[in-house]
Amino acid sequence: MQAQMLAPAAVLVVWSLIVMLWIIPTRFGAIAKIKDKSSLPKGDGLRGGDIDPHLPPKATWPAHNYTHLHEQPTAFYAAVVILAMMGPAALDVLLAWVYVGVRIVHSLWQILVNKIPVRFVLFLISSIALIVLAIRALMATAFADPSMAPQ
Repeated sequence: MQAQMLAPAAVLVVWSLIVMLWIIPTRFGAIAKIKDKSSLPKGDGLRGGDIDPHLPPKATWPAHNYTHLHEQPTAFYAAVVILAMMGPAALDVLLAWVYVGVRIVHSLWQILVNKIPVRFVLFLISSIALIVLAIRALMATAFADPSMAPQ
């Protein structure tokens, strides 16, 4: 059951890389369309967000989502690894897939449509799945029976 528990995490990693690649044509395409590039910020130490005010909002959405895929999902990865190590139940695997599926839908919604009420509901659903996964990971470790450990 360990592989089944880790598979959703692997899918989310691949999805994060797809979103990263999505940024390239979207952002650079928007930058290429700017007629007067003298208004763009220049200098060392600039970050991607420094150019956001100069781009159409839709051109920034993939980058914003990519950032989101490196925030809350870090807790997901930890919970998944803990549960995989402790021996996941079928419910754990189901919750992991729910989390990943909803996060992918959230990404697509944010990148393509970006209407906040729907994004919030998707975020809430994925957060509830993550909270339950985290509690189950805590229970699996805090209440583990040391006598069952291999000798």
